[in-house]
Amino acid sequence: MSEIKIAPERKLTDRDLRRVFWRSCMLDSSWNYERQQNIGYSFGIVPVIEKVYEPGSEKQKRAYARSLDFMAITPQLSTLLMGIDAAMEEENAANDGFDDSAITAVKTSLMGPLAGIGDSLIAGTLRVIGTGIAIGFAQQGSPLGAILLLLIFNIPGLLIRWFGLKFGYQYGSTFITDAAKGGLMEKVTFAVSVVGLAAIGGMVASYVSLDLSMITVGSGDFAQPISDYFDMIMPCLPQLIVFGFMYWIMGKKFKTTWVLVGTIVVCIAACWIDAACDHDVSIAADRCGIIG
Repeated sequence: MSEIKIAPERKLTDRDLRRVFWRSCMLDSSWNYERQQNIGYSFGIVPVIEKVYEPGSEKQKRAYARSLDFMAITPQLSTLLMGIDAAMEEENAANDGFDDSAITAVKTSLMGPLAGIGDSLIAGTLRVIGTGIAIGFAQQGSPLGAILLLLIFNIPGLLIRWFGLKFGYQYGSTFITDAAKGGLMEKVTFAVSVVGLAAIGGMVASYVSLDLSMITVGSGDFAQPISDYFDMIMPCLPQLIVFGFMYWIMGKKFKTTWVLVGTIVVCIAACWIDAACDHDVSIAADRCGIIG
């Protein structure tokens, strides 16, 4: 794709960009199966189209139609694409020789890579870390759990939205295309994926509980809980096995709802069986977190 120069004189102001920013928060509000986020994206970019084009002009009509093309991107990174789009729409309005098909081409080519990076960074890393911290407080009955989850997830998300919009509008399509050619996007995606997997691994070790202390190996004074032997092989190995089994089940196209229901049933049954073996049903409620 040839380099697209952005016109030095610009019509859009910070107020216009703020309108795009706030409208971008509605990206998923009108999600549909045919074109997914296209209506929300069009709603976000409309202030730009209204500002740079003559009302009722053929260019404005084509821009409106373009804004309703298929769109699927991580919401927090949508403003980066909107900023690039805004810069190109502005150039198209000022330059009669501009090929407006390049706008659609740029959006289509950048949508996938940005969604990949955004899903790894936001959903795969930031949300997981925020949830892990929130669970720690929530388990202690602290309302900080819910508050911290909202703050940890939304503050970085809003900052990414705003500065992504400013950056995309300032540099247009040239920086992103150069970054894609240099392999920068692949490197960022890989690094973010590693961080996300490490965070998930830490959550498995911290929040998945599998109490195997009632199962012993040996007899008499030499009897040892089987969990001690697992810890000798690898700490938290039973938890990893449970997580791996759940992941394998969901990979077999089992619905998440059925996996969750099955886990609850197995946990309750295990609690009552253990309590019955101890002839003390009263401890069943305390042991219902055998897998959690």
